[in-house]
Amino acid sequence: MLMVDHRPITLYPETMLSVASYLARIAYSGPTAATAENLRALHRAHLLSVPFENLDISLGRKIIADESAILTKIIDLRRGGFCYELNGAFAALLRALGFPVTLLSARVARESGGEGPEFDHLTLRVDLKEAWLADVGFGDSFLEPLRLEPGIEQVDPAGRFRLTEHGSRWYLQKSEPDGSWKQQYSFSLQPRRLEEFAAMCHFHQTSSESSFTQKRICSRATSTGRITLSEMKLIVTCNGHREERVLDSAEEWSSTLREQFGITF
Repeated sequence: MLMVDHRPITLYPETMLSVASYLARIAYSGPTAATAENLRALHRAHLLSVPFENLDISLGRKIIADESAILTKIIDLRRGGFCYELNGAFAALLRALGFPVTLLSARVARESGGEGPEFDHLTLRVDLKEAWLADVGFGDSFLEPLRLEPGIEQVDPAGRFRLTEHGSRWYLQKSEPDGSWKQQYSFSLQPRRLEEFAAMCHFHQTSSESSFTQKRICSRATSTGRITLSEMKLIVTCNGHREERVLDSAEEWSSTLREQFGITF
């Protein structure tokens, strides 16, 4: 039994994952057979319900690459997380539903050029009749999984994407408004284990070189765009139109977290 804010919380061993509780967490009541159509629906529901957030870092709460702790945080505490947590949890759900899922290590493209190190990001491969790239932990990216097929443009509710293949590495790119393609991350198809991401999980929550230690962020996809709370700035994108405003107080910040993301402390 784990105590969080004086509340007893049950940890979820992998073999005891409550699928019903997880599906309720993502407000999903549709079919769950291991098909591409259901994978798309589950992926979309997860992104619309569970935010990408790093709030534990500013609170001094350690984030560990452990499936039981991750499931407790997302299901019982109704929190979000960053990639190791979100994709780690989604992989556990897919596995419990009978989807063949593999954890992959990705290297995130840097604005200054180059890429981050191995295990910089956790993404997922799902093998059905076709292979798919699934990712509910990269923030503003594709809303539905992409076919793991190089060289084709794939239209998604969140934009246009493509995968390219060079040697043993694959590259995820998103189309920019000017028609150019911007790299998001690269990855190999080598299967990984969650514990292999532990060192980079620690780095991203402790190092001054990590973007996650620079500011608090909480972001969730919506049916028409995205809503993001970046420190005291609230950013709402709706049908391509972006609005920003600065919140007035810590109280408004807390109420925005509660009302828009379902998070309370």
